[in-house]
Amino acid sequence: MKILSNYSLKHLNTFGIDANADKYIFYTSEDELKSIIESDQVRDIPVLILGGGSNLLFVSDFNGVVLHSGIHGVEKVQDNDQEVTIRVGSGVVWDDLVRWSVDNGFYGLENLSIIPGNVGAAPVQNIGAYGVEVKDVIDKVEGLYLKDASHFVISRDECQFDYRQSIFKTSLKGEVVITYVYFRLKKQPGFILDYGSLIDEVNKLGEITLENVRQAVINIRQSKLPDPEEFGNAGSFFKNPVISFTQFLDLQNSFPGIPYFIMEENSLVKIPAGWLIEKCGWKGKSIGNAGVHHKQALVLVNLGNASGNEIIELAERIETDVFNAFSIKLEREVNVVGF
Repeated sequence: MKILSNYSLKHLNTFGIDANADKYIFYTSEDELKSIIESDQVRDIPVLILGGGSNLLFVSDFNGVVLHSGIHGVEKVQDNDQEVTIRVGSGVVWDDLVRWSVDNGFYGLENLSIIPGNVGAAPVQNIGAYGVEVKDVIDKVEGLYLKDASHFVISRDECQFDYRQSIFKTSLKGEVVITYVYFRLKKQPGFILDYGSLIDEVNKLGEITLENVRQAVINIRQSKLPDPEEFGNAGSFFKNPVISFTQFLDLQNSFPGIPYFIMEENSLVKIPAGWLIEKCGWKGKSIGNAGVHHKQALVLVNLGNASGNEIIELAERIETDVFNAFSIKLEREVNVVGF
């Protein structure tokens, strides 16, 4: 366990925003976390649960306690001819888990390759990419309540998963700390390749294999997304908006080339937010030290020493222009802290 005061979080958020926390606590086991909660170090003060810092934007210092998981380990808890269930520590780097699953011949996580962040954040955000959401492979989630350190286990159905949504962002927000996530992975192929250009990229690599699907996802993401070491960013800043089929048909009349993905038996349609932003002329543009990435308009970047407020100002300008042009309200995917 490590406890530090007035601690800089600049190296712990992928936007690279310079912000301090009143107190920073790094723990490496559920027992350590339990002792922290029971010692009243987090009672009646703001608490921020920090994972990989890949979905955070600080607009001010954090006047409270940051809890940062260092719980590691991948353990098989059930194994048969068809599938395997694994228990994974919340502090495990997400892509390390994906690589481990592919190396072991387990199917289900490959489309989620090189998404930044840690395992503990995956169910909170219900991360997703290329037609797959993490809810498709989660079995249950384990952790502690902040009020009394009592233990919980929440099943997949109880997690109330939706598009980039879960119970951990609604009724349990700020109430619990996730310590372990259980995943149920297949031992037989069941690829999902019909999203975007994924199948074309896989075909370039040869046969449709677990390794080639992972590599195809990596190739596509790396061709579009900036390296946080070069330009601070949090990946997709906005969610892809989901609209009614009627609204989509109206938009399609005005914009025949609009890309889309039909959901839920043709009743809802997902529109790429990056396309909307690019159509409004923001791709590659900047305001001060905050900019829109020149390859992927869905990604806002720190071009130098941007403040969180500069990035928020840019986001608000984009939101206004998209709404005025398409009557679609963009929703932020990042968690803004201190706003």
